[in-house]
Amino acid sequence: MAETKKNEAPAEGEAPKKKSKLLLVIVIAVLVLVLVLGGGAAFFLLKKKAAADEEAEEGDEPPAKVAKAKKKKKDEHATPPVFTKLDPFVVKLRSEQQEAYVQAVPELKLLDPLVAERIKQFMPEIRHKVLMILAGKGAPELSSPEGMQLLANQIREAINATLSGEKPDPAKEKLDQNEDGPVVAVFFSSLIVQ
Repeated sequence: MAETKKNEAPAEGEAPKKKSKLLLVIVIAVLVLVLVLGGGAAFFLLKKKAAADEEAEEGDEPPAKVAKAKKKKKDEHATPPVFTKLDPFVVKLRSEQQEAYVQAVPELKLLDPLVAERIKQFMPEIRHKVLMILAGKGAPELSSPEGMQLLANQIREAINATLSGEKPDPAKEKLDQNEDGPVVAVFFSSLIVQ
C-alpha cells in the first residue's frame, strides 16, 4: 500500500505542471500574435501616410494642393501676432451744442513684426489721418459699440492705405477684420468721450 501511495503522489504533481506549461504557451502565443498584428497595423498606417505625402509633393491632384495651402495658412497663424500701441489722441469732437472731447488709445494688431518698424517711419502721417477721422466724429457716434467698431475699421483702413500708398477703401471699413493689409485689426485700450 505504501508503494501505491508513492506512485499516486507524483501523478497528482505532474498534472499541475502540465497545466502551467500549457497556460504559459498560450500566453506567449497571444503576445506574439498581438505584436505581429500591431506591427502590421503600424507598418500599414506609416506606408499609407508616406504615399499621401508623396502625392502631396507631386501636386498631381488639386485636393492635395488645397490641403497643403490650408496647412500653410494655419502655420502662418501659428505665430503670435504683434501689437503696436499708438500714443494717446485727445481730439475735440464735431458738435452742434456742447463741446465734447475724445481721448483714444488705439493698439494695432500686426501679423508681421517688420510692419511695426514701418509704422514708426510713417507715424506723423498716420497720426494726422487718425486725428482727422476722430475730429469728424460726433459724441453719439462713439457712444455705441457699432460706432466704436466702425471707428476702429476706419483707422485700420487709413493706416493700411498709408503703408501701401493707396486710397482707403470705404467698403472695407464695414468689415470687422480684414487680413489683406499689414494692420489686421485696431483695438482701443482706452476710449473716453466727455
